[in-house]
Amino acid sequence: MDTPEFTPHADELIGHNTRFAADFPDADVPGRPTRNLAVVTCMDCRLDPREMLGLAKGEAHIMRNAGGVLTDDMVRSLVMSQRALGTREVMIVHHTRCGMEGVDDEDFTDHLEQETGARPEWTPGGFADVVADVRDAVRRLKESPFLLHKDHIRGFVYDVDTGRLVEA
Repeated sequence: MDTPEFTPHADELIGHNTRFAADFPDADVPGRPTRNLAVVTCMDCRLDPREMLGLAKGEAHIMRNAGGVLTDDMVRSLVMSQRALGTREVMIVHHTRCGMEGVDDEDFTDHLEQETGARPEWTPGGFADVVADVRDAVRRLKESPFLLHKDHIRGFVYDVDTGRLVEA
């Protein structure tokens, strides 16, 4: 399989930023989310969490990683979001056709170790079933001793083919 030619984009994007900063529109956006909401979701480029949920800048913390997996660092971020910045509600949003669905953590880390000579300290976070993983994440958050607010934690699956959210 041929690898397509790679073209870096940072210089072009810095140019876009220069134009953006020249007439910066967001100086008054608050640092604390005005909806007291944190959203945990995947880094998949097909997802635009603010657009899919109708959120404006400053209304929610949007936390993303591969698979929207509830890692220790994600829990740390949610704890800070609640305890330092006033959020009271959490939405976990996974999606259909996620690249993390079907990833075998042991096989993946074995491969990395064979290739690099080092085994990662982190777990990839693959899962077999997107709905089950969302439900597990919600349960884990509700059981966390570190979160202050657990009454409004809900999980959803976003369908990348229709744009719809379905509660898990």
